Amino acid sequence: MSEVIIDVKRLEKQYMKQKAVHEVSFQIREGMICGLIGPNGAGKTTIMKMLAGLVIPTRGSISIYGQSEEKGLAKSRSRMSFMIETPYAKEKMTAKENLEKQRIQKGIPDKGRIDEVLEIVGLSDTGKKQVRNFSLGMRQRLGIANALLTKPEIMVLDEPVNGLDPEGIVEIRELLLKLNQEEHITIMISSHILSELSLLCTDYLFIHHGRLIQALSAGELQRQCKEYYHVHTDNDAMALAVLQERLKLSEYDVEEDGSIRIYERLEDVREISKALYEGGVIPIELHVNGANLEQYYMDMVGEQDVEYNKSTKLSN
Repeated sequence: MSEVIIDVKRLEKQYMKQKAVHEVSFQIREGMICGLIGPNGAGKTTIMKMLAGLVIPTRGSISIYGQSEEKGLAKSRSRMSFMIETPYAKEKMTAKENLEKQRIQKGIPDKGRIDEVLEIVGLSDTGKKQVRNFSLGMRQRLGIANALLTKPEIMVLDEPVNGLDPEGIVEIRELLLKLNQEEHITIMISSHILSELSLLCTDYLFIHHGRLIQALSAGELQRQCKEYYHVHTDNDAMALAVLQERLKLSEYDVEEDGSIRIYERLEDVREISKALYEGGVIPIELHVNGANLEQYYMDMVGEQDVEYNKSTKLSN
């Protein structure tokens, strides 16, 4: 298993009476493309700003490359780059001129690095074109080029596809995959567009009302959304034994309440029912379930809204 490079424990941020982030804990491992998913106002940007050292946590701890004290964190952050909120650039300057200005400010001695990053992000042919004439997608790629100047090992990107047209979204996605796979950069990216991040991320952190509501790998998320046959009986343990023996099932999960998810033979619903009856098990629930990624996300957020509203009423 790859190395844990970011370790966040019980992180909180409170502004006056409003708690923007509430006891969030997660780990980022080397090589991940981790999606921080949540609606606007969920706390995504605040979490990223705390990682960057731009916002001081109210409580909790952040460890980056094993460093959690202020001096060690500052050193570890030098191995990272951040693109939080709208990338800044001088409108009447070219891409190369903007990056030259940033190179000097960041104290990077290698002038050749500018041409390298422009090539990586696909802006090497913009020449004398000023930034004011760039498309939104080009501006985002320039922001990523700026973040690449320091040769980061980790990139933290806040909503880099927000507002882009479909073509621009695809360009950014392909660029981030290239950075991860060819430049070996670990990436944390926030968005509220799950359908797009599902084509990019290896792992997901779902944030809502400042709370981490679920952490899943891409494989786990796909499995959660995969169509399955839900089986709940008067004796779920016996039901599983019966189905394994009679139907030779191998693709299934057992839920916390003992019910069973069957991911195979969905066309053989009658055979599943027949096997249960013949095995002496009484079915209570038998139905096909499953959702696409967007529906799974909306269902999860809906459940959290119910709980959040209940807790808000109790506290008032």
